[in-house]
Amino acid sequence: MSLAQFIAKSSKRIADEWVKFAATCMPAASSMNLNERRDHIEAILRRITEDLAQPQTSRQQAEKAKGNADAEPSEETGAKSHGSARAESGYSPDQMFSEFRALRACVLRLWLEEQDRFDRAAFDEITRFDEAVDQALAESVLSFSADVEKAKDLFLGVLGHDLRTPLAAVMIGATLMMTREAADWAHAKTAARILRSGTRMDEIIRDLLDFTRGRLGGGIPVSRHEMDLDALLRQCVDELGGAHHRCPITLASPGPSIGSWDRARLGQVLTNLIVNACQHGVEGAPIEVTLGGDDASASVAIHNQGKMIAPSHLNTIFEPFRRLGANRATDAASSSIGLGLYIAKTIVAGHHGTIAVASTTGGTTFTVRLPRHA
Repeated sequence: MSLAQFIAKSSKRIADEWVKFAATCMPAASSMNLNERRDHIEAILRRITEDLAQPQTSRQQAEKAKGNADAEPSEETGAKSHGSARAESGYSPDQMFSEFRALRACVLRLWLEEQDRFDRAAFDEITRFDEAVDQALAESVLSFSADVEKAKDLFLGVLGHDLRTPLAAVMIGATLMMTREAADWAHAKTAARILRSGTRMDEIIRDLLDFTRGRLGGGIPVSRHEMDLDALLRQCVDELGGAHHRCPITLASPGPSIGSWDRARLGQVLTNLIVNACQHGVEGAPIEVTLGGDDASASVAIHNQGKMIAPSHLNTIFEPFRRLGANRATDAASSSIGLGLYIAKTIVAGHHGTIAVASTTGGTTFTVRLPRHA
């Protein structure tokens, strides 16, 4: 009996044996019952049987080995459903991998017990079976990983949203104490520290909320209105110049500055980039901000002086939760959660623009290019 015929005939028996193993590797807090544990195993076995029954060329085998024969993203399979269900039930990757190892071992053991001979055809069937199991495992892992990442992002979004209300109460209370008490109030410094810490926490929460919007909603939404980019740059430079004394900030704006953009979001981008330049630049060296462009697009270049960023860091600098080494940054930069550049890139992408970085021994330059109209 061929392996495909055996699996089709013995799928219930295989599932029964597999369930016994699955019961030993499920999370302690899982509420899945005996029937739910075998939820997708028979569907996975049917797909494997269908795969084994199809003729396969050497080219098709090579494509499968590269992962090019996996199910389409829109196609729902038993393996994908299995991965999603395990993510929802709190399984670890190791626990899910062990389920597929057990499935492979169970099928081969039961089949070989019924074989009275073992030839080249049987060996080829085992090879095809291993490929089919690996394909199912790959689909399951991708589905598992996607659901786990989505759950993490949802958690961050809910956490950030729910923290804002009590934090706002703390900041309002500190502000009222500072404004209603006399200048020589004994607790003025304490109230000021509370307000500064609350402001920093609010910035972190805002970044987390923008991060989850970017990951879950297909990008951070932008609302375009005609505005003056030069005026926005001058406002950012003026506000940041008073807060970051370690580096003077200069602005040159020879290019045209009118366009249709989201003023609040672009202010967020420019603030993140200028603050980043101040934190990682040489103390006392100027931060040079230059507005340029043409009739079709505007560009903003932000340059600081400092050590060259390694090419390996440049390749990942816009990824979330990435930070440069502590020896390159101020204490403020080291305490960052590493979302500023990711959020800047996401907002620029929402304007259909680009953001690039170049670094040499003379310093580092971030360049933002924005189409003037949608």
